Amino acid sequence: MTAPAVLGTDRLELGEGIRWTDGRAVLTDILTGRLLSASEDPAAPLTLIAQLPCPLGAVAPVEGRPGHWIAAAGTGICRIDPAGRVDWIARPEEGAPVPMRMNDGVADPHGRFWAGSMAYEATQDAGSLYRLDRDGRVTRVLRDVTIPNGPAFSADGTVMYLADSARGVIRRYPVDPVSGDPGTPEPFVTLGSGSPDGMTTDIEGCLWTAVWGTGQVHRYRPDGTLDRIVDLPAGQPAGLCLGGPDGRTLLVTSAHIGLAAPGPLDGAVFALRVDVPGAPAAPYRPAVPPAPAPADRAGTL
Repeated sequence: MTAPAVLGTDRLELGEGIRWTDGRAVLTDILTGRLLSASEDPAAPLTLIAQLPCPLGAVAPVEGRPGHWIAAAGTGICRIDPAGRVDWIARPEEGAPVPMRMNDGVADPHGRFWAGSMAYEATQDAGSLYRLDRDGRVTRVLRDVTIPNGPAFSADGTVMYLADSARGVIRRYPVDPVSGDPGTPEPFVTLGSGSPDGMTTDIEGCLWTAVWGTGQVHRYRPDGTLDRIVDLPAGQPAGLCLGGPDGRTLLVTSAHIGLAAPGPLDGAVFALRVDVPGAPAAPYRPAVPPAPAPADRAGTL
């Protein structure tokens, strides 16, 4: 394992949702609503892909539609086209009892998109987990989560890991491969310090998680035992993925939000080499692949 390198010159307020897709790393700066891509050149700034007028938690590419994204954003789930235009699919947290926003999200190996919501003030149990099915339906599948992060899935999509960061716990759920419905969870890991944040799995079935507040990334074996700790020069690691041409580059975002005196690398994006690869980000797969959009309808799927 190599020492972490810094990608780019930017320092993000709340860097999250990093994914390796289409030969590049894409990520979000949640509260500024920016979708960005990272260069391997440490002297190059991050490149703006899209700017939303609302928080942007995470995206998944749309299969067969280069430049199109499904996003956890604002109070729901939307499509983003190559011009950065937004088409809302559902806004289930609009008008909630407390102000809400979407947080992390990911597509599973079956082509569905999952996204969590949380209160701006991290109100206990205010958050939920939603699933966008391939036919376009949005379903609330879990309630009573405070700060959902992830989820991450096993390679066959039958196991889901979901962090409730405020409680310091990662739970493991069986998932019905046909319906996508999660079953009864079991505790997977409870952290003694710090908060589990973004997560991903590798080809050995191990789970990687950024641990907010500790400056660390942890790798856990499938039985929940801690396999290794990666130290980073930033106190608030937030999102991560495994990517690069061979899947062996661990990419980690961080944040400087809430820090009274941020260090020079708080909010940076890091990259380091690891031994076991992961897979590129799974795409969202519409049930009926859409025909190419005419120029005047480029914002639709």
